[in-house]
Amino acid sequence: MIINHNIASLNTQRQLNTNTVNQSKNIEKLSSGLRINRAGDDAAGLAISEKMRGQIRGLDQASRNSQDAISLVQTAEGALNESHSILQRMRELAVQSASDTNTTDDRKKVQQEVDQLAKEITRISNTTEFNTQNLLAGGLNNTYQIGANAGQSIGLSINSMDAFSLGVASSQNAVGAFAAGATTLAAGSIGTEDLGRGLSAQTYNLVVTHSAAATAETADSVTGGTAISGTYTGDRNETAMFRVTAATAGEVTGVDLSLDGGTTWSSQTVTNGAGSSTVAYKGTTVTFTDGGGNAVGQSATYTLTAQKDTIQLQDASATNIGSAVTVYQDMTSVTVGDAATSRSMTIHSTSLGGLTSGTATQTVSQQSSSNATFNADGSLLTSATTVAGVDVSTQASANTAITTINNAIEKVSAERSKLGAYQNRLEHTINNLNTSSENLTASESRIRDVDMAKEMSEQTKNSILAQAAQAMLAQANQQPQGVLQLLR
Repeated sequence: MIINHNIASLNTQRQLNTNTVNQSKNIEKLSSGLRINRAGDDAAGLAISEKMRGQIRGLDQASRNSQDAISLVQTAEGALNESHSILQRMRELAVQSASDTNTTDDRKKVQQEVDQLAKEITRISNTTEFNTQNLLAGGLNNTYQIGANAGQSIGLSINSMDAFSLGVASSQNAVGAFAAGATTLAAGSIGTEDLGRGLSAQTYNLVVTHSAAATAETADSVTGGTAISGTYTGDRNETAMFRVTAATAGEVTGVDLSLDGGTTWSSQTVTNGAGSSTVAYKGTTVTFTDGGGNAVGQSATYTLTAQKDTIQLQDASATNIGSAVTVYQDMTSVTVGDAATSRSMTIHSTSLGGLTSGTATQTVSQQSSSNATFNADGSLLTSATTVAGVDVSTQASANTAITTINNAIEKVSAERSKLGAYQNRLEHTINNLNTSSENLTASESRIRDVDMAKEMSEQTKNSILAQAAQAMLAQANQQPQGVLQLLR
């Protein structure tokens, strides 16, 4: 028997410490629900588990990325749906304008609507955004991460969907005010100008030749002699026939007027004075000399030429464009130039036919429609611009526009089809990502999570062993007491 070393106690203490440590680990696993709480629990399992966790979180984020990409695609496709509707309306208008039941003024109204519709297509292209990114201007060239690892991505680009890129926009002439040259034509005498689309950007001349009012006798059967005086103030040229309907002793007391060569007549007021009878008509005076033997049925015919202007459109080199056009005082608009080639100009004024002879010049510049431009980094530099829609102002141009708009509809259809295919693909991508995430989560759980039933058994076993070790330690500590019996 020895007393310097209690081997039984030391052994029991070691076993107690082991059981206590094991029991602590059991409690830790049961309380956390994890089999691996630190690297020491399972170094290899921890490494595998963390890689799986990275994959799982990456898959979950990739699924959210795909959902965001679908939202972007739906935004773009929804905007193109409206562009499709606008193009269908434009095609309808082109078909309408292609029929010659429409007048020039009708087609002008149709053109105005087409212009506005084209501008709206471009506005949609310029303003459709997702998270501040422009979608339809043509600069979108995105990459979407749809996997947990590097390189697992797809790209998406959307073509320009403005009116110019679709081919349904055109240029528009912008005009400056008429400026008088060295002649006496006043610039302020001419109002707003409508330009044919074929009129190019350059300087044009408007040459005006003025003719004053005039009267002339062409026939006279009045016995007493008939004269006409004064300045004719009528708006248009007339051939006036005056016929004696009543006369007494050479004094004319009744006169009729015909403007259609004697088919219809209207009675005129006769003024009798000393030695003559007169009839006033639009600034002129017809005189019948009394005592000249005037008789009923006698007549005189006069040509009454109104004040008028002749207007000729010329290019910068003074070459005539089309034929000269005559305008009268009662006219408020006139088209000059060559309408067959669309090189024409419509002049508006409150009173044409009263211009002073001379030459006025007008500079015509051309505003062009354009698509958007981008910086080197892909950011928007300038937005798309549309100044006018496709030309439907004539039967021929409207017929051509039908094909042009058809092509634009095809372009939008192709883009929408592409976006729809991307959306369907992304929906399958999301399903695959969610399935992979679920399966990896189950695998990671088998490595990392604790089996609660098994761990409870281990904890119970270690708890009993610890209690037994404590009891045996007490017994081992009592063994050296036997030495005292020998010392008595």
